[in-house]
Amino acid sequence: MAHHVLDMPATEAEIRRLRIGDTVTLRRWLFGIRDATLIHMFDRDRRTRLDLAGHAVIHTAPNVHRVAPSPEAPVGYAPFCIGTTTSMRMERFTDALMAREGVRLIVGKGGMGPATLNAFAERGGAYLAIVGGAAALETTWIERIEDVDMDDLHPESLWRFAIRDFGPLLVGMDSHGGSLFAEVQRDVAARRDAVLASLEDAR
Repeated sequence: MAHHVLDMPATEAEIRRLRIGDTVTLRRWLFGIRDATLIHMFDRDRRTRLDLAGHAVIHTAPNVHRVAPSPEAPVGYAPFCIGTTTSMRMERFTDALMAREGVRLIVGKGGMGPATLNAFAERGGAYLAIVGGAAALETTWIERIEDVDMDDLHPESLWRFAIRDFGPLLVGMDSHGGSLFAEVQRDVAARRDAVLASLEDAR
């Protein structure tokens, strides 16, 4: 297992070096995105002025405070609590997000499915997992909210965060067909079958 430090944006070659079980620390930029953002971008063909090519997105609808614009809050928002939401319900958007916008990494919790794994293999992407309940820690890794687009969807806007050593994050899915989440599911299924077989034998 290796640790990788990525100064975003990252290249396809950098992402294809990642393997499940590795850890990653992100630097410079991270984009916040969620269900409503993705629905507007792809179901309603809404375009963003923000450049996502080579970047990481985090599944979030952050808790932020409105403040006077300043060098620390250039768009008038300050981070208060920026947590991560469950990723699986955004599965159908992964390929489009990578193909049209050039996204390389997804940060979230709970993992994603085979459609996402296929998109990662074809286009060069990975899933970086955060343990649920770590919002307070995650927020300390965000220096400021640098920009925001689609803010009529607030808080499911498209956020650009300036970050400092965001991680370490666990590589849960890679571009080589590896998925820790699929491995767990297979292990659980095997254990279930063994338990059911033992119960049948005990009759």
